[in-house]
Amino acid sequence: MLRKDFLWGGAVAANQCEGAYDEDGKGLSIMDIITAGSKDTPRKVTLELKKEEYYPNHEAIDFYHRYEEDTDLFQEMGFRCFRTSVAWSRIFPKGDEEEPNEEGLQFYDQLFDTLRKKGMEPVVTISHYEMPLYLVTQYGGWRNRKLIDFYVRFAKVLFERYKGKVHYWMTFNEINSTVKLPMIAGVRIQPGEDAKSAAYQALHHQFVASAKAVQLARQIDAENHVGCMVMTTVGYPKTSHPLDILAAQEYLRDGTLFFTDVHVRGEYPKYFHSYDVNLDIIEEDEKDLKQGCVDFIGFSYYSTQVVSHTNEGEEAQGNIVKGLKNPYLEASEWGWQIDPNGLKFLMRVLYERYEKPLFIVENGLGYDDQIVEGKIEDDARIDYLRQHIQAMKEITEQENIDLMGYTVWSPIDIVSAGTGEMKKRYGMIYVDKDNEGHGTLKRMKKKSFDWYKQVIASNGENLQ
Repeated sequence: MLRKDFLWGGAVAANQCEGAYDEDGKGLSIMDIITAGSKDTPRKVTLELKKEEYYPNHEAIDFYHRYEEDTDLFQEMGFRCFRTSVAWSRIFPKGDEEEPNEEGLQFYDQLFDTLRKKGMEPVVTISHYEMPLYLVTQYGGWRNRKLIDFYVRFAKVLFERYKGKVHYWMTFNEINSTVKLPMIAGVRIQPGEDAKSAAYQALHHQFVASAKAVQLARQIDAENHVGCMVMTTVGYPKTSHPLDILAAQEYLRDGTLFFTDVHVRGEYPKYFHSYDVNLDIIEEDEKDLKQGCVDFIGFSYYSTQVVSHTNEGEEAQGNIVKGLKNPYLEASEWGWQIDPNGLKFLMRVLYERYEKPLFIVENGLGYDDQIVEGKIEDDARIDYLRQHIQAMKEITEQENIDLMGYTVWSPIDIVSAGTGEMKKRYGMIYVDKDNEGHGTLKRMKKKSFDWYKQVIASNGENLQ
């Protein structure tokens, strides 16, 4: 059985749900200048606001003004925790100010107080794809070492302000996305530049910032628990060819385990020299990494891929991750391959390697839900979640894994980070808004709402 204090809940990101992009002193973030897209049309980064473009994150689902209503629904589902992030540019509009924006701090005071009053532990990601735009345009983003100090100042303000209100933190969302999609982390690659070295240097500065934040969190409040958060990459060998086996091993190591290695062990692994990148690492960085190891491993898991040393085969979609199609798996409407057994594989690898508590902080199904006769029968989502929760339970019980919790992505429909769409819906609560920004924003329960409610009430025992 799962532990009695298991953290059941849901997860969102501030930039995908809050809206209010220019209210109460908030500055522009990198997500505020990224347009809508679709499954077939990539989102565009405009670097400045353009009247002719639609930016879905500007209003998002207006959680900023509707959090009381939404958290009532989360409470009704029985959430024990709610994972969200703090919009960096709501606290430091440009990012390099000496003093924070009080109105921004007050909003999160109200949100965290509301969550605790309704029986939910806030689980807070300090930086979730929402760096202040000014830090990108004026400093070059995370490629600049000065960003470490700006981030640490931001984290210190949060730890001090919300001491006693927040006990669970994660330093960066899917930190490995920095090397896969650098602009997500505020890194603009210049023409002719060594893109790989630039991305890994930016990543190094994030690693150091994370380690410094971990140390600060412990100094400020001994009850703080601080974790990392990685996007996971599981790839199966296409054939029994030895080179396919090695390719799959490297796919997992280079896509996931390298990042957890640094966070958990506090040093770069010996195999890092094979990456062929030169980093500016000073002695103080090495000390910080060692002293700022995380307390737990948070991760997102959605799908798996197939890997071939020849890279030949039909491509499959994933969470920024690329690989080949698996003929033994079904896929979602957006091409993400559904594989609950891959979650077992991943949890086994992570726990055997580190013996640190695990926290599944993102797992869910994006689907174009339709209202039929006033109802949303999202059986495909229920089936996806049922299979993954069952797999999670089985491996946890069989191998005595220390699993802290599970937060579904997402409890409510929000703007898709990858495509900027609304119709790629993950929620158990429907939001009346379309891809062009039209709609009443009215909330409506889906069939999965009551299903997840019974799952939580039974601590995962009733999955029917």
